[in-house]
Amino acid sequence: MAPTIVTAALGAILAAALLGAAFDRRSVAIVTAAAVVPDLDAITSLAVQSGTNAVLHNAWIPLAIGIVLYWDTSRDDSWLRTQYGWYGIRVAWVSLAAFLVVGIGVDLFGDSGVNLLYPFHDAFYRIDGRFLYSTQRGIVQTYIGWGDGTLGPLAIDNPGTTATYHVSTWVTPEPDVGLSADVDREVTIVETGWQVVLVVSSVALLAVRFGESWVEKRTNKPAIGTDGGDR
Repeated sequence: MAPTIVTAALGAILAAALLGAAFDRRSVAIVTAAAVVPDLDAITSLAVQSGTNAVLHNAWIPLAIGIVLYWDTSRDDSWLRTQYGWYGIRVAWVSLAAFLVVGIGVDLFGDSGVNLLYPFHDAFYRIDGRFLYSTQRGIVQTYIGWGDGTLGPLAIDNPGTTATYHVSTWVTPEPDVGLSADVDREVTIVETGWQVVLVVSSVALLAVRFGESWVEKRTNKPAIGTDGGDR
């Protein structure tokens, strides 16, 4: 699974891109937290066999939240609108997007995979493929098309179930180790150079957005370049 700090960085970038006028410290914190929440299922692996990338990485949680959000916000007497106005609705939907796209999607397309239909169907899935142009072979893509080791027309690999497959984390680097002090536990901050670039970029992006918000509050005018004017 992706390092938590990388997941948080992606969540912050999504917040900066989608929050719009609802962008502030509180909303960014909420959206970023929503992106990171699925990673907490690593802790459940102490009690649930191979609970990592299963207990909170399944599709049922965002589906249920999405249904409730849609039902509530489509009503004239919406509770969320009454309590928090348009701000709360915007933050709620962006948080749900962060939970699904960043918290679950990144691992679905990563090396570890996710138990997408857990607990009703116990099977880890990961989408693995590539898309490129070759001067000799033309366009090459492996995301769609029947092939060895894939399920259906998509390049979906099934590495196993909770009984046969384990996603290693610092909490449970090996199956059934519990809280043993004799096991080497590594907390991964970043794994590759591109992840460092991503984290630094997210920090820079938030600094710029918060700087623009500060200017707007001080001058009561949009910061240069935020209202379609010249940059």
